[in-house]
Amino acid sequence: MFGYRVPAPDEAMLISGGRRGLGGAPFRVVTGHGKFVLPVFRKVRFLTLSMCESEVTETCVTRQGIALHVRAVIAFKVGNDHESIINAGQRFLSDQEQMSVLTGRIFAGHLRAIIGSMTVEEIVTERQKLAAEVLDTSKTEMAKIGLIVDSLQIQSIDDGDTGYIDAMSAPHKAAIQRQAQIAQAQATQASVEAEQVAARNQAEYARQTAIVKAEYSAEVDRAQAQAAQAGPLALAHAQQEVLAAQTELAQRQAKLRQQQLVAEVVKPAEAEAERVRILAAAEAQRMKIQAEAAASYDRVALDRMLIDQLPQIVKEAAGGLAGANVNVLNGADGLGEIAAGLVSQGLTILDSVRQNLNGGQDTDGHRPEESEGNGLLQLPTSKGRKSNDGPVDID
Repeated sequence: MFGYRVPAPDEAMLISGGRRGLGGAPFRVVTGHGKFVLPVFRKVRFLTLSMCESEVTETCVTRQGIALHVRAVIAFKVGNDHESIINAGQRFLSDQEQMSVLTGRIFAGHLRAIIGSMTVEEIVTERQKLAAEVLDTSKTEMAKIGLIVDSLQIQSIDDGDTGYIDAMSAPHKAAIQRQAQIAQAQATQASVEAEQVAARNQAEYARQTAIVKAEYSAEVDRAQAQAAQAGPLALAHAQQEVLAAQTELAQRQAKLRQQQLVAEVVKPAEAEAERVRILAAAEAQRMKIQAEAAASYDRVALDRMLIDQLPQIVKEAAGGLAGANVNVLNGADGLGEIAAGLVSQGLTILDSVRQNLNGGQDTDGHRPEESEGNGLLQLPTSKGRKSNDGPVDID
């Protein structure tokens, strides 16, 4: 916008031509924001607030009268407050380069004054103290012109050709050299000792290596000798183990073959024999049962046949008495005895026939006794008693 002005972040805008600024200053100070400025009626100038640098190279005389060439660097800037900006603007606004020149001259004066109150030893060994004293003495003077110092660095101190600083440092250098020589000697000694230790270690290592090699060679020779001696024995052992293994294998095969034969021949044969035996026993038992049944059946049939023929036998015996002259003396009892004798004679005939069919044995397994005399059957009397006239005669 026309007439609107804005200062840079590191600048202060000074506006003149209008009303007076703070504290009766001939201009107003604007920082950090813009401002509308009437053209022609107002005039605007800018003052830098950035960091500036000033270098000082000065020859100073110490309290001992020794000239020293001192080089220092000062870092400064315009203060941020309105009072510092007004003070700096009134002095350096038209020629801002003069701030560095004036600052260098101010510090050079203070530096000479402070070095003149110190010895070379203090200056060399206490540079930070020298810088602090220079800053303290120049702070008030710098504030009057609106400047503040950020830092002061003493870069170098040189005594020229006098050699005072070198002479001052000679004892230290000698001590340092002596310490360095001692350290070098100690290092050399340590190196020599280390080399000796290394040489001893190498010799010991070589000796141990030779011993180990000798022992190894001896062990190899012994092993070779044992191997040469143990060769035939080992072969014999190996052959013996092979034979033992073959024998064990043959035994296992024979046992297996025996088991196979038992399973394939013996067991089937035993089973067949057992089957035949069982069948034969069963057949014999069957035949025995059949024979007993047949014998029992034949005896029953024969007995039935003989019983059926018994009446006929008795009839024939009675028929033989038909023409006989029989005297019955005791009446009915005598007749009864005759009938009983006929029946007994029939039973005797029946037993005789049965025994002949059974192989000459009676029903109890005994042979019958032969009759006395001519073997004819005698008719028994009743209960073995005789009549008054003697036995009954049959013609």
